[in-house]
Amino acid sequence: MTNEELLITEEEYQKSGVHIGTQMKSKDMLNYIFKIRNDGLYILDVRKTNDALVTAGRTLSRIEPSDILVVAQRQYAFRPVNKFSEVVGANSIVGRFIPGTLTNPQLDSYREAKAIVVTDPLADTQVMKEAKKTGVPIIALCDANNKTDYVDLVIPTNNKGRRSLAVIYWLLAREILKNRGRISSYEEFSFTIDDFEVQL
Repeated sequence: MTNEELLITEEEYQKSGVHIGTQMKSKDMLNYIFKIRNDGLYILDVRKTNDALVTAGRTLSRIEPSDILVVAQRQYAFRPVNKFSEVVGANSIVGRFIPGTLTNPQLDSYREAKAIVVTDPLADTQVMKEAKKTGVPIIALCDANNKTDYVDLVIPTNNKGRRSLAVIYWLLAREILKNRGRISSYEEFSFTIDDFEVQL
């Protein structure tokens, strides 16, 4: 794959730390690891991240926006997830996920979804169990240490960094709108990565 086929340049991916994994790796993520750095950090393959974003964008663009649910427990993900949901018209749950939200119609928080985007399988285990039970496909942002048991589509990325989360959700939103024909070129996408990033 050449730089032209990347959604942003390799340099931009690296600047945002998308490729910086953890010091632990799981067996499930071996395929997505590019190398190990001298300081013991596992480095993710940004080309695989890029390919997964393209696939996820295509997949999600075919689903009614209101049938997409995005979840995040981590604070750095709140803004990117909320902004993503606003831009593409999806639903989101940030912070605590109430058990039974996907499985118990009696609950006020009950939601039905046709696809779920999970920010971190480690933090979002409850939603993953419920999605599995109800047969809802899961797209997950997975770091080097994540297990991918319930995940249907892995987006290998640093799912803990402020900038990397902003970049991933910004790119995914842009892909979805382009695939839906809401924008005809990337230049028409009027949001910036900063719009998606938590400001400290």
